[in-house]
Amino acid sequence: MEATQLQSGPVTLVISEVVDPSKVPAYEAWAKGINRDARTFAGFVGVDVIRPRDHDHPEYVVIVKFETYEHLRRWLISPTYRDWIEQSYGLIAARSQQQLPSGLELWFTLPQAQFGRRSPLPSPPYYKQVVLGVLAVYPLILLANGLLGPLLAGLPPLLALLISVVFVSALLTYPVLPWLSKGLAFWLYPKARRSRPYSHRQNS
Repeated sequence: MEATQLQSGPVTLVISEVVDPSKVPAYEAWAKGINRDARTFAGFVGVDVIRPRDHDHPEYVVIVKFETYEHLRRWLISPTYRDWIEQSYGLIAARSQQQLPSGLELWFTLPQAQFGRRSPLPSPPYYKQVVLGVLAVYPLILLANGLLGPLLAGLPPLLALLISVVFVSALLTYPVLPWLSKGLAFWLYPKARRSRPYSHRQNS
């Protein structure tokens, strides 16, 4: 599935890939190869891989960044990318991907596969993004104060605040906001749920 929204600024592609547990070593080698080749394309900024914690249901989240949409598109339509995708058949049980512009959407678990869609879903309304952020951030701030407060008491205030922010941001990125966005997908994307055309396992 290719990103379709034209943008002049940096773009991010978030890819979720559920791997056959018996093929994890082969997938790791495949992922290393495709990420290595992506680095050779113009406009490539970086790639981050979030590895699974559940070995019985290994789901990898790959975050690829390019300077512009056009650079991303050239990578997605390149023979190199197509060749790597063909090599992934048999390794990946399900794959979904989504282009993201910026902001809190980077933390969302995008539910195309959940709703059986091939086309990108529209962003949730701004107020829903704010509500989701509050639901995620407020408990984490309380947790940070409770866990880190006694440990940071002797540090300079700005340094203690920085450590708390790093702690909260790390948990927001994974697993809190992805988990919340997936659990609240019925509210964030109500139209997609009502209009679900079919259910399938997507291999490409």
